[in-house]
Amino acid sequence: MKIAPLLRAGLCAFAIASLAACATTNDAAPVSASAAPSGALRLERVVFVMRHGIRPPTKDPARGDNYARDPWPSWPVDWGLLTPRGEAGIRLLGEADRIDYVRRGLLPAQGCLPEGAIVAKASAKQRAIRTGEAYVETLLPGCGVAVVHPEREGPEDWVFHPLDSGPADFDGAEALRQAEALAPPGGIEAEAAARRGEIELLARVLGCGANEGQPTPGSLDPCTLVNVPSRLAGNPHDRPDLEGPLGIGSTVSQTFLLEYLEGKPMSEVGWDRVTREEIERLLIFHPVKFRYENGSRLVARRAAGPLVREMQAALGAPEGPRFMLLFGHDTNVADIGSLLGLTWQVPSYPRDDIPPGGALGFELLSGANGHRYVRAFFRAQTMDQLRNQERLDPAAPGYRIYLSIPGCDAGGGDPAPCPLERFDAIVERALAG
Repeated sequence: MKIAPLLRAGLCAFAIASLAACATTNDAAPVSASAAPSGALRLERVVFVMRHGIRPPTKDPARGDNYARDPWPSWPVDWGLLTPRGEAGIRLLGEADRIDYVRRGLLPAQGCLPEGAIVAKASAKQRAIRTGEAYVETLLPGCGVAVVHPEREGPEDWVFHPLDSGPADFDGAEALRQAEALAPPGGIEAEAAARRGEIELLARVLGCGANEGQPTPGSLDPCTLVNVPSRLAGNPHDRPDLEGPLGIGSTVSQTFLLEYLEGKPMSEVGWDRVTREEIERLLIFHPVKFRYENGSRLVARRAAGPLVREMQAALGAPEGPRFMLLFGHDTNVADIGSLLGLTWQVPSYPRDDIPPGGALGFELLSGANGHRYVRAFFRAQTMDQLRNQERLDPAAPGYRIYLSIPGCDAGGGDPAPCPLERFDAIVERALAG
């Protein structure tokens, strides 16, 4: 999926032997002469929005449009909550990032940062709050960094969920028109036709042809899924919903992924009817859903605006925090990617997919001449690193991917740092529409 048009794909090749050409350290890094001066660039600040860790489905998958022929497996926690294994995976990310930021001079090797040097905020959902707490406890052990969050879900959580309350001034009909314009010739049905092979694979994993007799009581026959039409359904004051096999495929493929990442035996991952490689193939439904539900300019401006404003303010403030860490959801990351035209690919995931624990962020760099620059990045674990709970090497290729910022990158090499003033102008244009 391509969340928004790009000037250039602009991310570091995974085949390189070292990330040194991509990473910005206290030593000089290769940059475009049009974007940054010669000499060393110092890492000054980091801001990011991070998806929560592993969770069960947000609601019982046996309810609603359930096409599964067999009962779904159980989980160690209630629907939508961060699992203990999910928390452990987040701590692995915090551990690796700590190593990286100590090496780059942003964190002390011992002790804590001064008060106000790190700001951590989360959405009101438990999985986001616990993700933030696990991450900062590992990034700065023993320092007691508080993760600020609303006390309850709903209108109070407007920074991470600005559309959830159905704001009266949001034109859902226009959002639907813009989303429909993103479809190929033939509309959403043409998109579904292009994914026919994945829809058929999804139906097979759900149990089409697997068992004799009727599906589990209350569920739908998975063999009929391939004939269900896909469509975009508008909402009066919210983003549109992608319905039919494309939308179902996004939800169900995420469930298979989460079962796999949770370390369940394969007999409990897609009922032993899906391989790891097939999960990777089915994950394409997830960025397809983001394309239509998050990809319109109207949705991106309104949904990403509060978070982008927080990040922009933290980057540009004369005495801003060293870290602005925002813990939310995959839809937050997709909204920001759509607004700014950023694109990425994590090894083992489709382009622009957002793994649990994946973070989209920006580094503020300063040069000896006093000028300041912004560099965009995406940081995540691979599927197998998280399933196997592997310790992470922050210098390994693919761990932190540097991204082109459309409107700033001159092309012709690795993504170059963007002058802060130019980055601010890009953000302002994007938010103005």
